[in-house]
Amino acid sequence: MTETMAKKTFESALNRLEEITRELEEGDLSLENSLKKFDEGITLADYCNTKLTEAKTKVDILLKKNGKLTAEPFDEAESGDTEIPE
Repeated sequence: MTETMAKKTFESALNRLEEITRELEEGDLSLENSLKKFDEGITLADYCNTKLTEAKTKVDILLKKNGKLTAEPFDEAESGDTEIPE
C-alpha cells in the first residue's frame, strides 16, 4: 500500500477496497498477485469495519421530549441491526 493505515481515511480505504474487488473479479491477475490483493483487501475491510464501529458508538439520536431536543446514545438493539454470522 502506498499510504500507511494511519493516514488512510475511511473513504480512501473503501475506494481502494472497491478497486481491489474489481481487479479480482476481472480474473486477469496471477495467483500470487491475487493473494496479495486479497490480503490487502482483508486489511482494508478490517480498517473500514473498525472505523464504522467507532462512528456507530459516537452516534447520538436527537429526540424531541417536552418540546426540547435531547441527545440519547444510539441503541443498536433498537435499530434492528444484527451482526452477520461468519
